[in-house]
Amino acid sequence: MDADHRPVQHHFRRTRQERLTDSMDAAPAADEDAPALSEKIEDRAPSPDARLASKETQKMVQQALQKVSPDLREAVILRDLQDMDYKDIALTLKVPEGTVKSRINRGRAELARLLSRTNKQAI
Repeated sequence: MDADHRPVQHHFRRTRQERLTDSMDAAPAADEDAPALSEKIEDRAPSPDARLASKETQKMVQQALQKVSPDLREAVILRDLQDMDYKDIALTLKVPEGTVKSRINRGRAELARLLSRTNKQAI
């Protein structure tokens, strides 16, 4: 065996125990009554109820957007959903930047009015 590899092998053998891992579902070896590691880790994912509410909200917004006039809807979508800046929207729609800002403002107001009406009907 090559003498250059001996220190590496020695280190590898010596640290094998440190490299061993425990199951996340098993209780720690020192205390069998302790909770498993998987029980200690916080689940940061949205709850099923929150995911459902989010999907319902998205559906309501999409339905309300379809009722907004096409010019206003297009400007709102490009700004709020596509995250484009005013100058790029103006170039895309071939209208002045002031017109873009006005359409976005009117479109948001119309969308808010429609969503408010939808919420009142749901209650």
